[in-house]
Amino acid sequence: MPDRTYSIRELCDEFDVTPRTLRYYESKELLAPHRQGQRRLFTVSDRARLKLILRGKRFGFSLAEIKDLLDLYDREDGQVAQLSATLSAAKRHRAELAAKRDELEAALVDLDAQMDQIEALLAAKTARKTAP
Repeated sequence: MPDRTYSIRELCDEFDVTPRTLRYYESKELLAPHRQGQRRLFTVSDRARLKLILRGKRFGFSLAEIKDLLDLYDREDGQVAQLSATLSAAKRHRAELAAKRDELEAALVDLDAQMDQIEALLAAKTARKTAP
């Protein structure tokens, strides 16, 4: 239904965000709801943009990056520029996430080794205290 509108409460409930979050996204020009008096009415397009914003945040994109990608949507090139830019940004973020994962895995290996040493030291000290 392309003419469907959503209240701020409906979007908050559907996407588990706060009204403050939606107002913040509006202030950053990521969303542009229509006004009916004091009420904000979000379109199907706003709902789709919100879904993409939240997905982008989950993937680690900044709001500025998300805005740049969303702004490419309205170009008349059949979304080629938007899709190309999104793919490039996604590849970059994936590489960053993989590097962070590798760093975390190395840190976990080091931490496990430290914990093993501490457990061995503690066991040795405990055994000496309980020995007759």
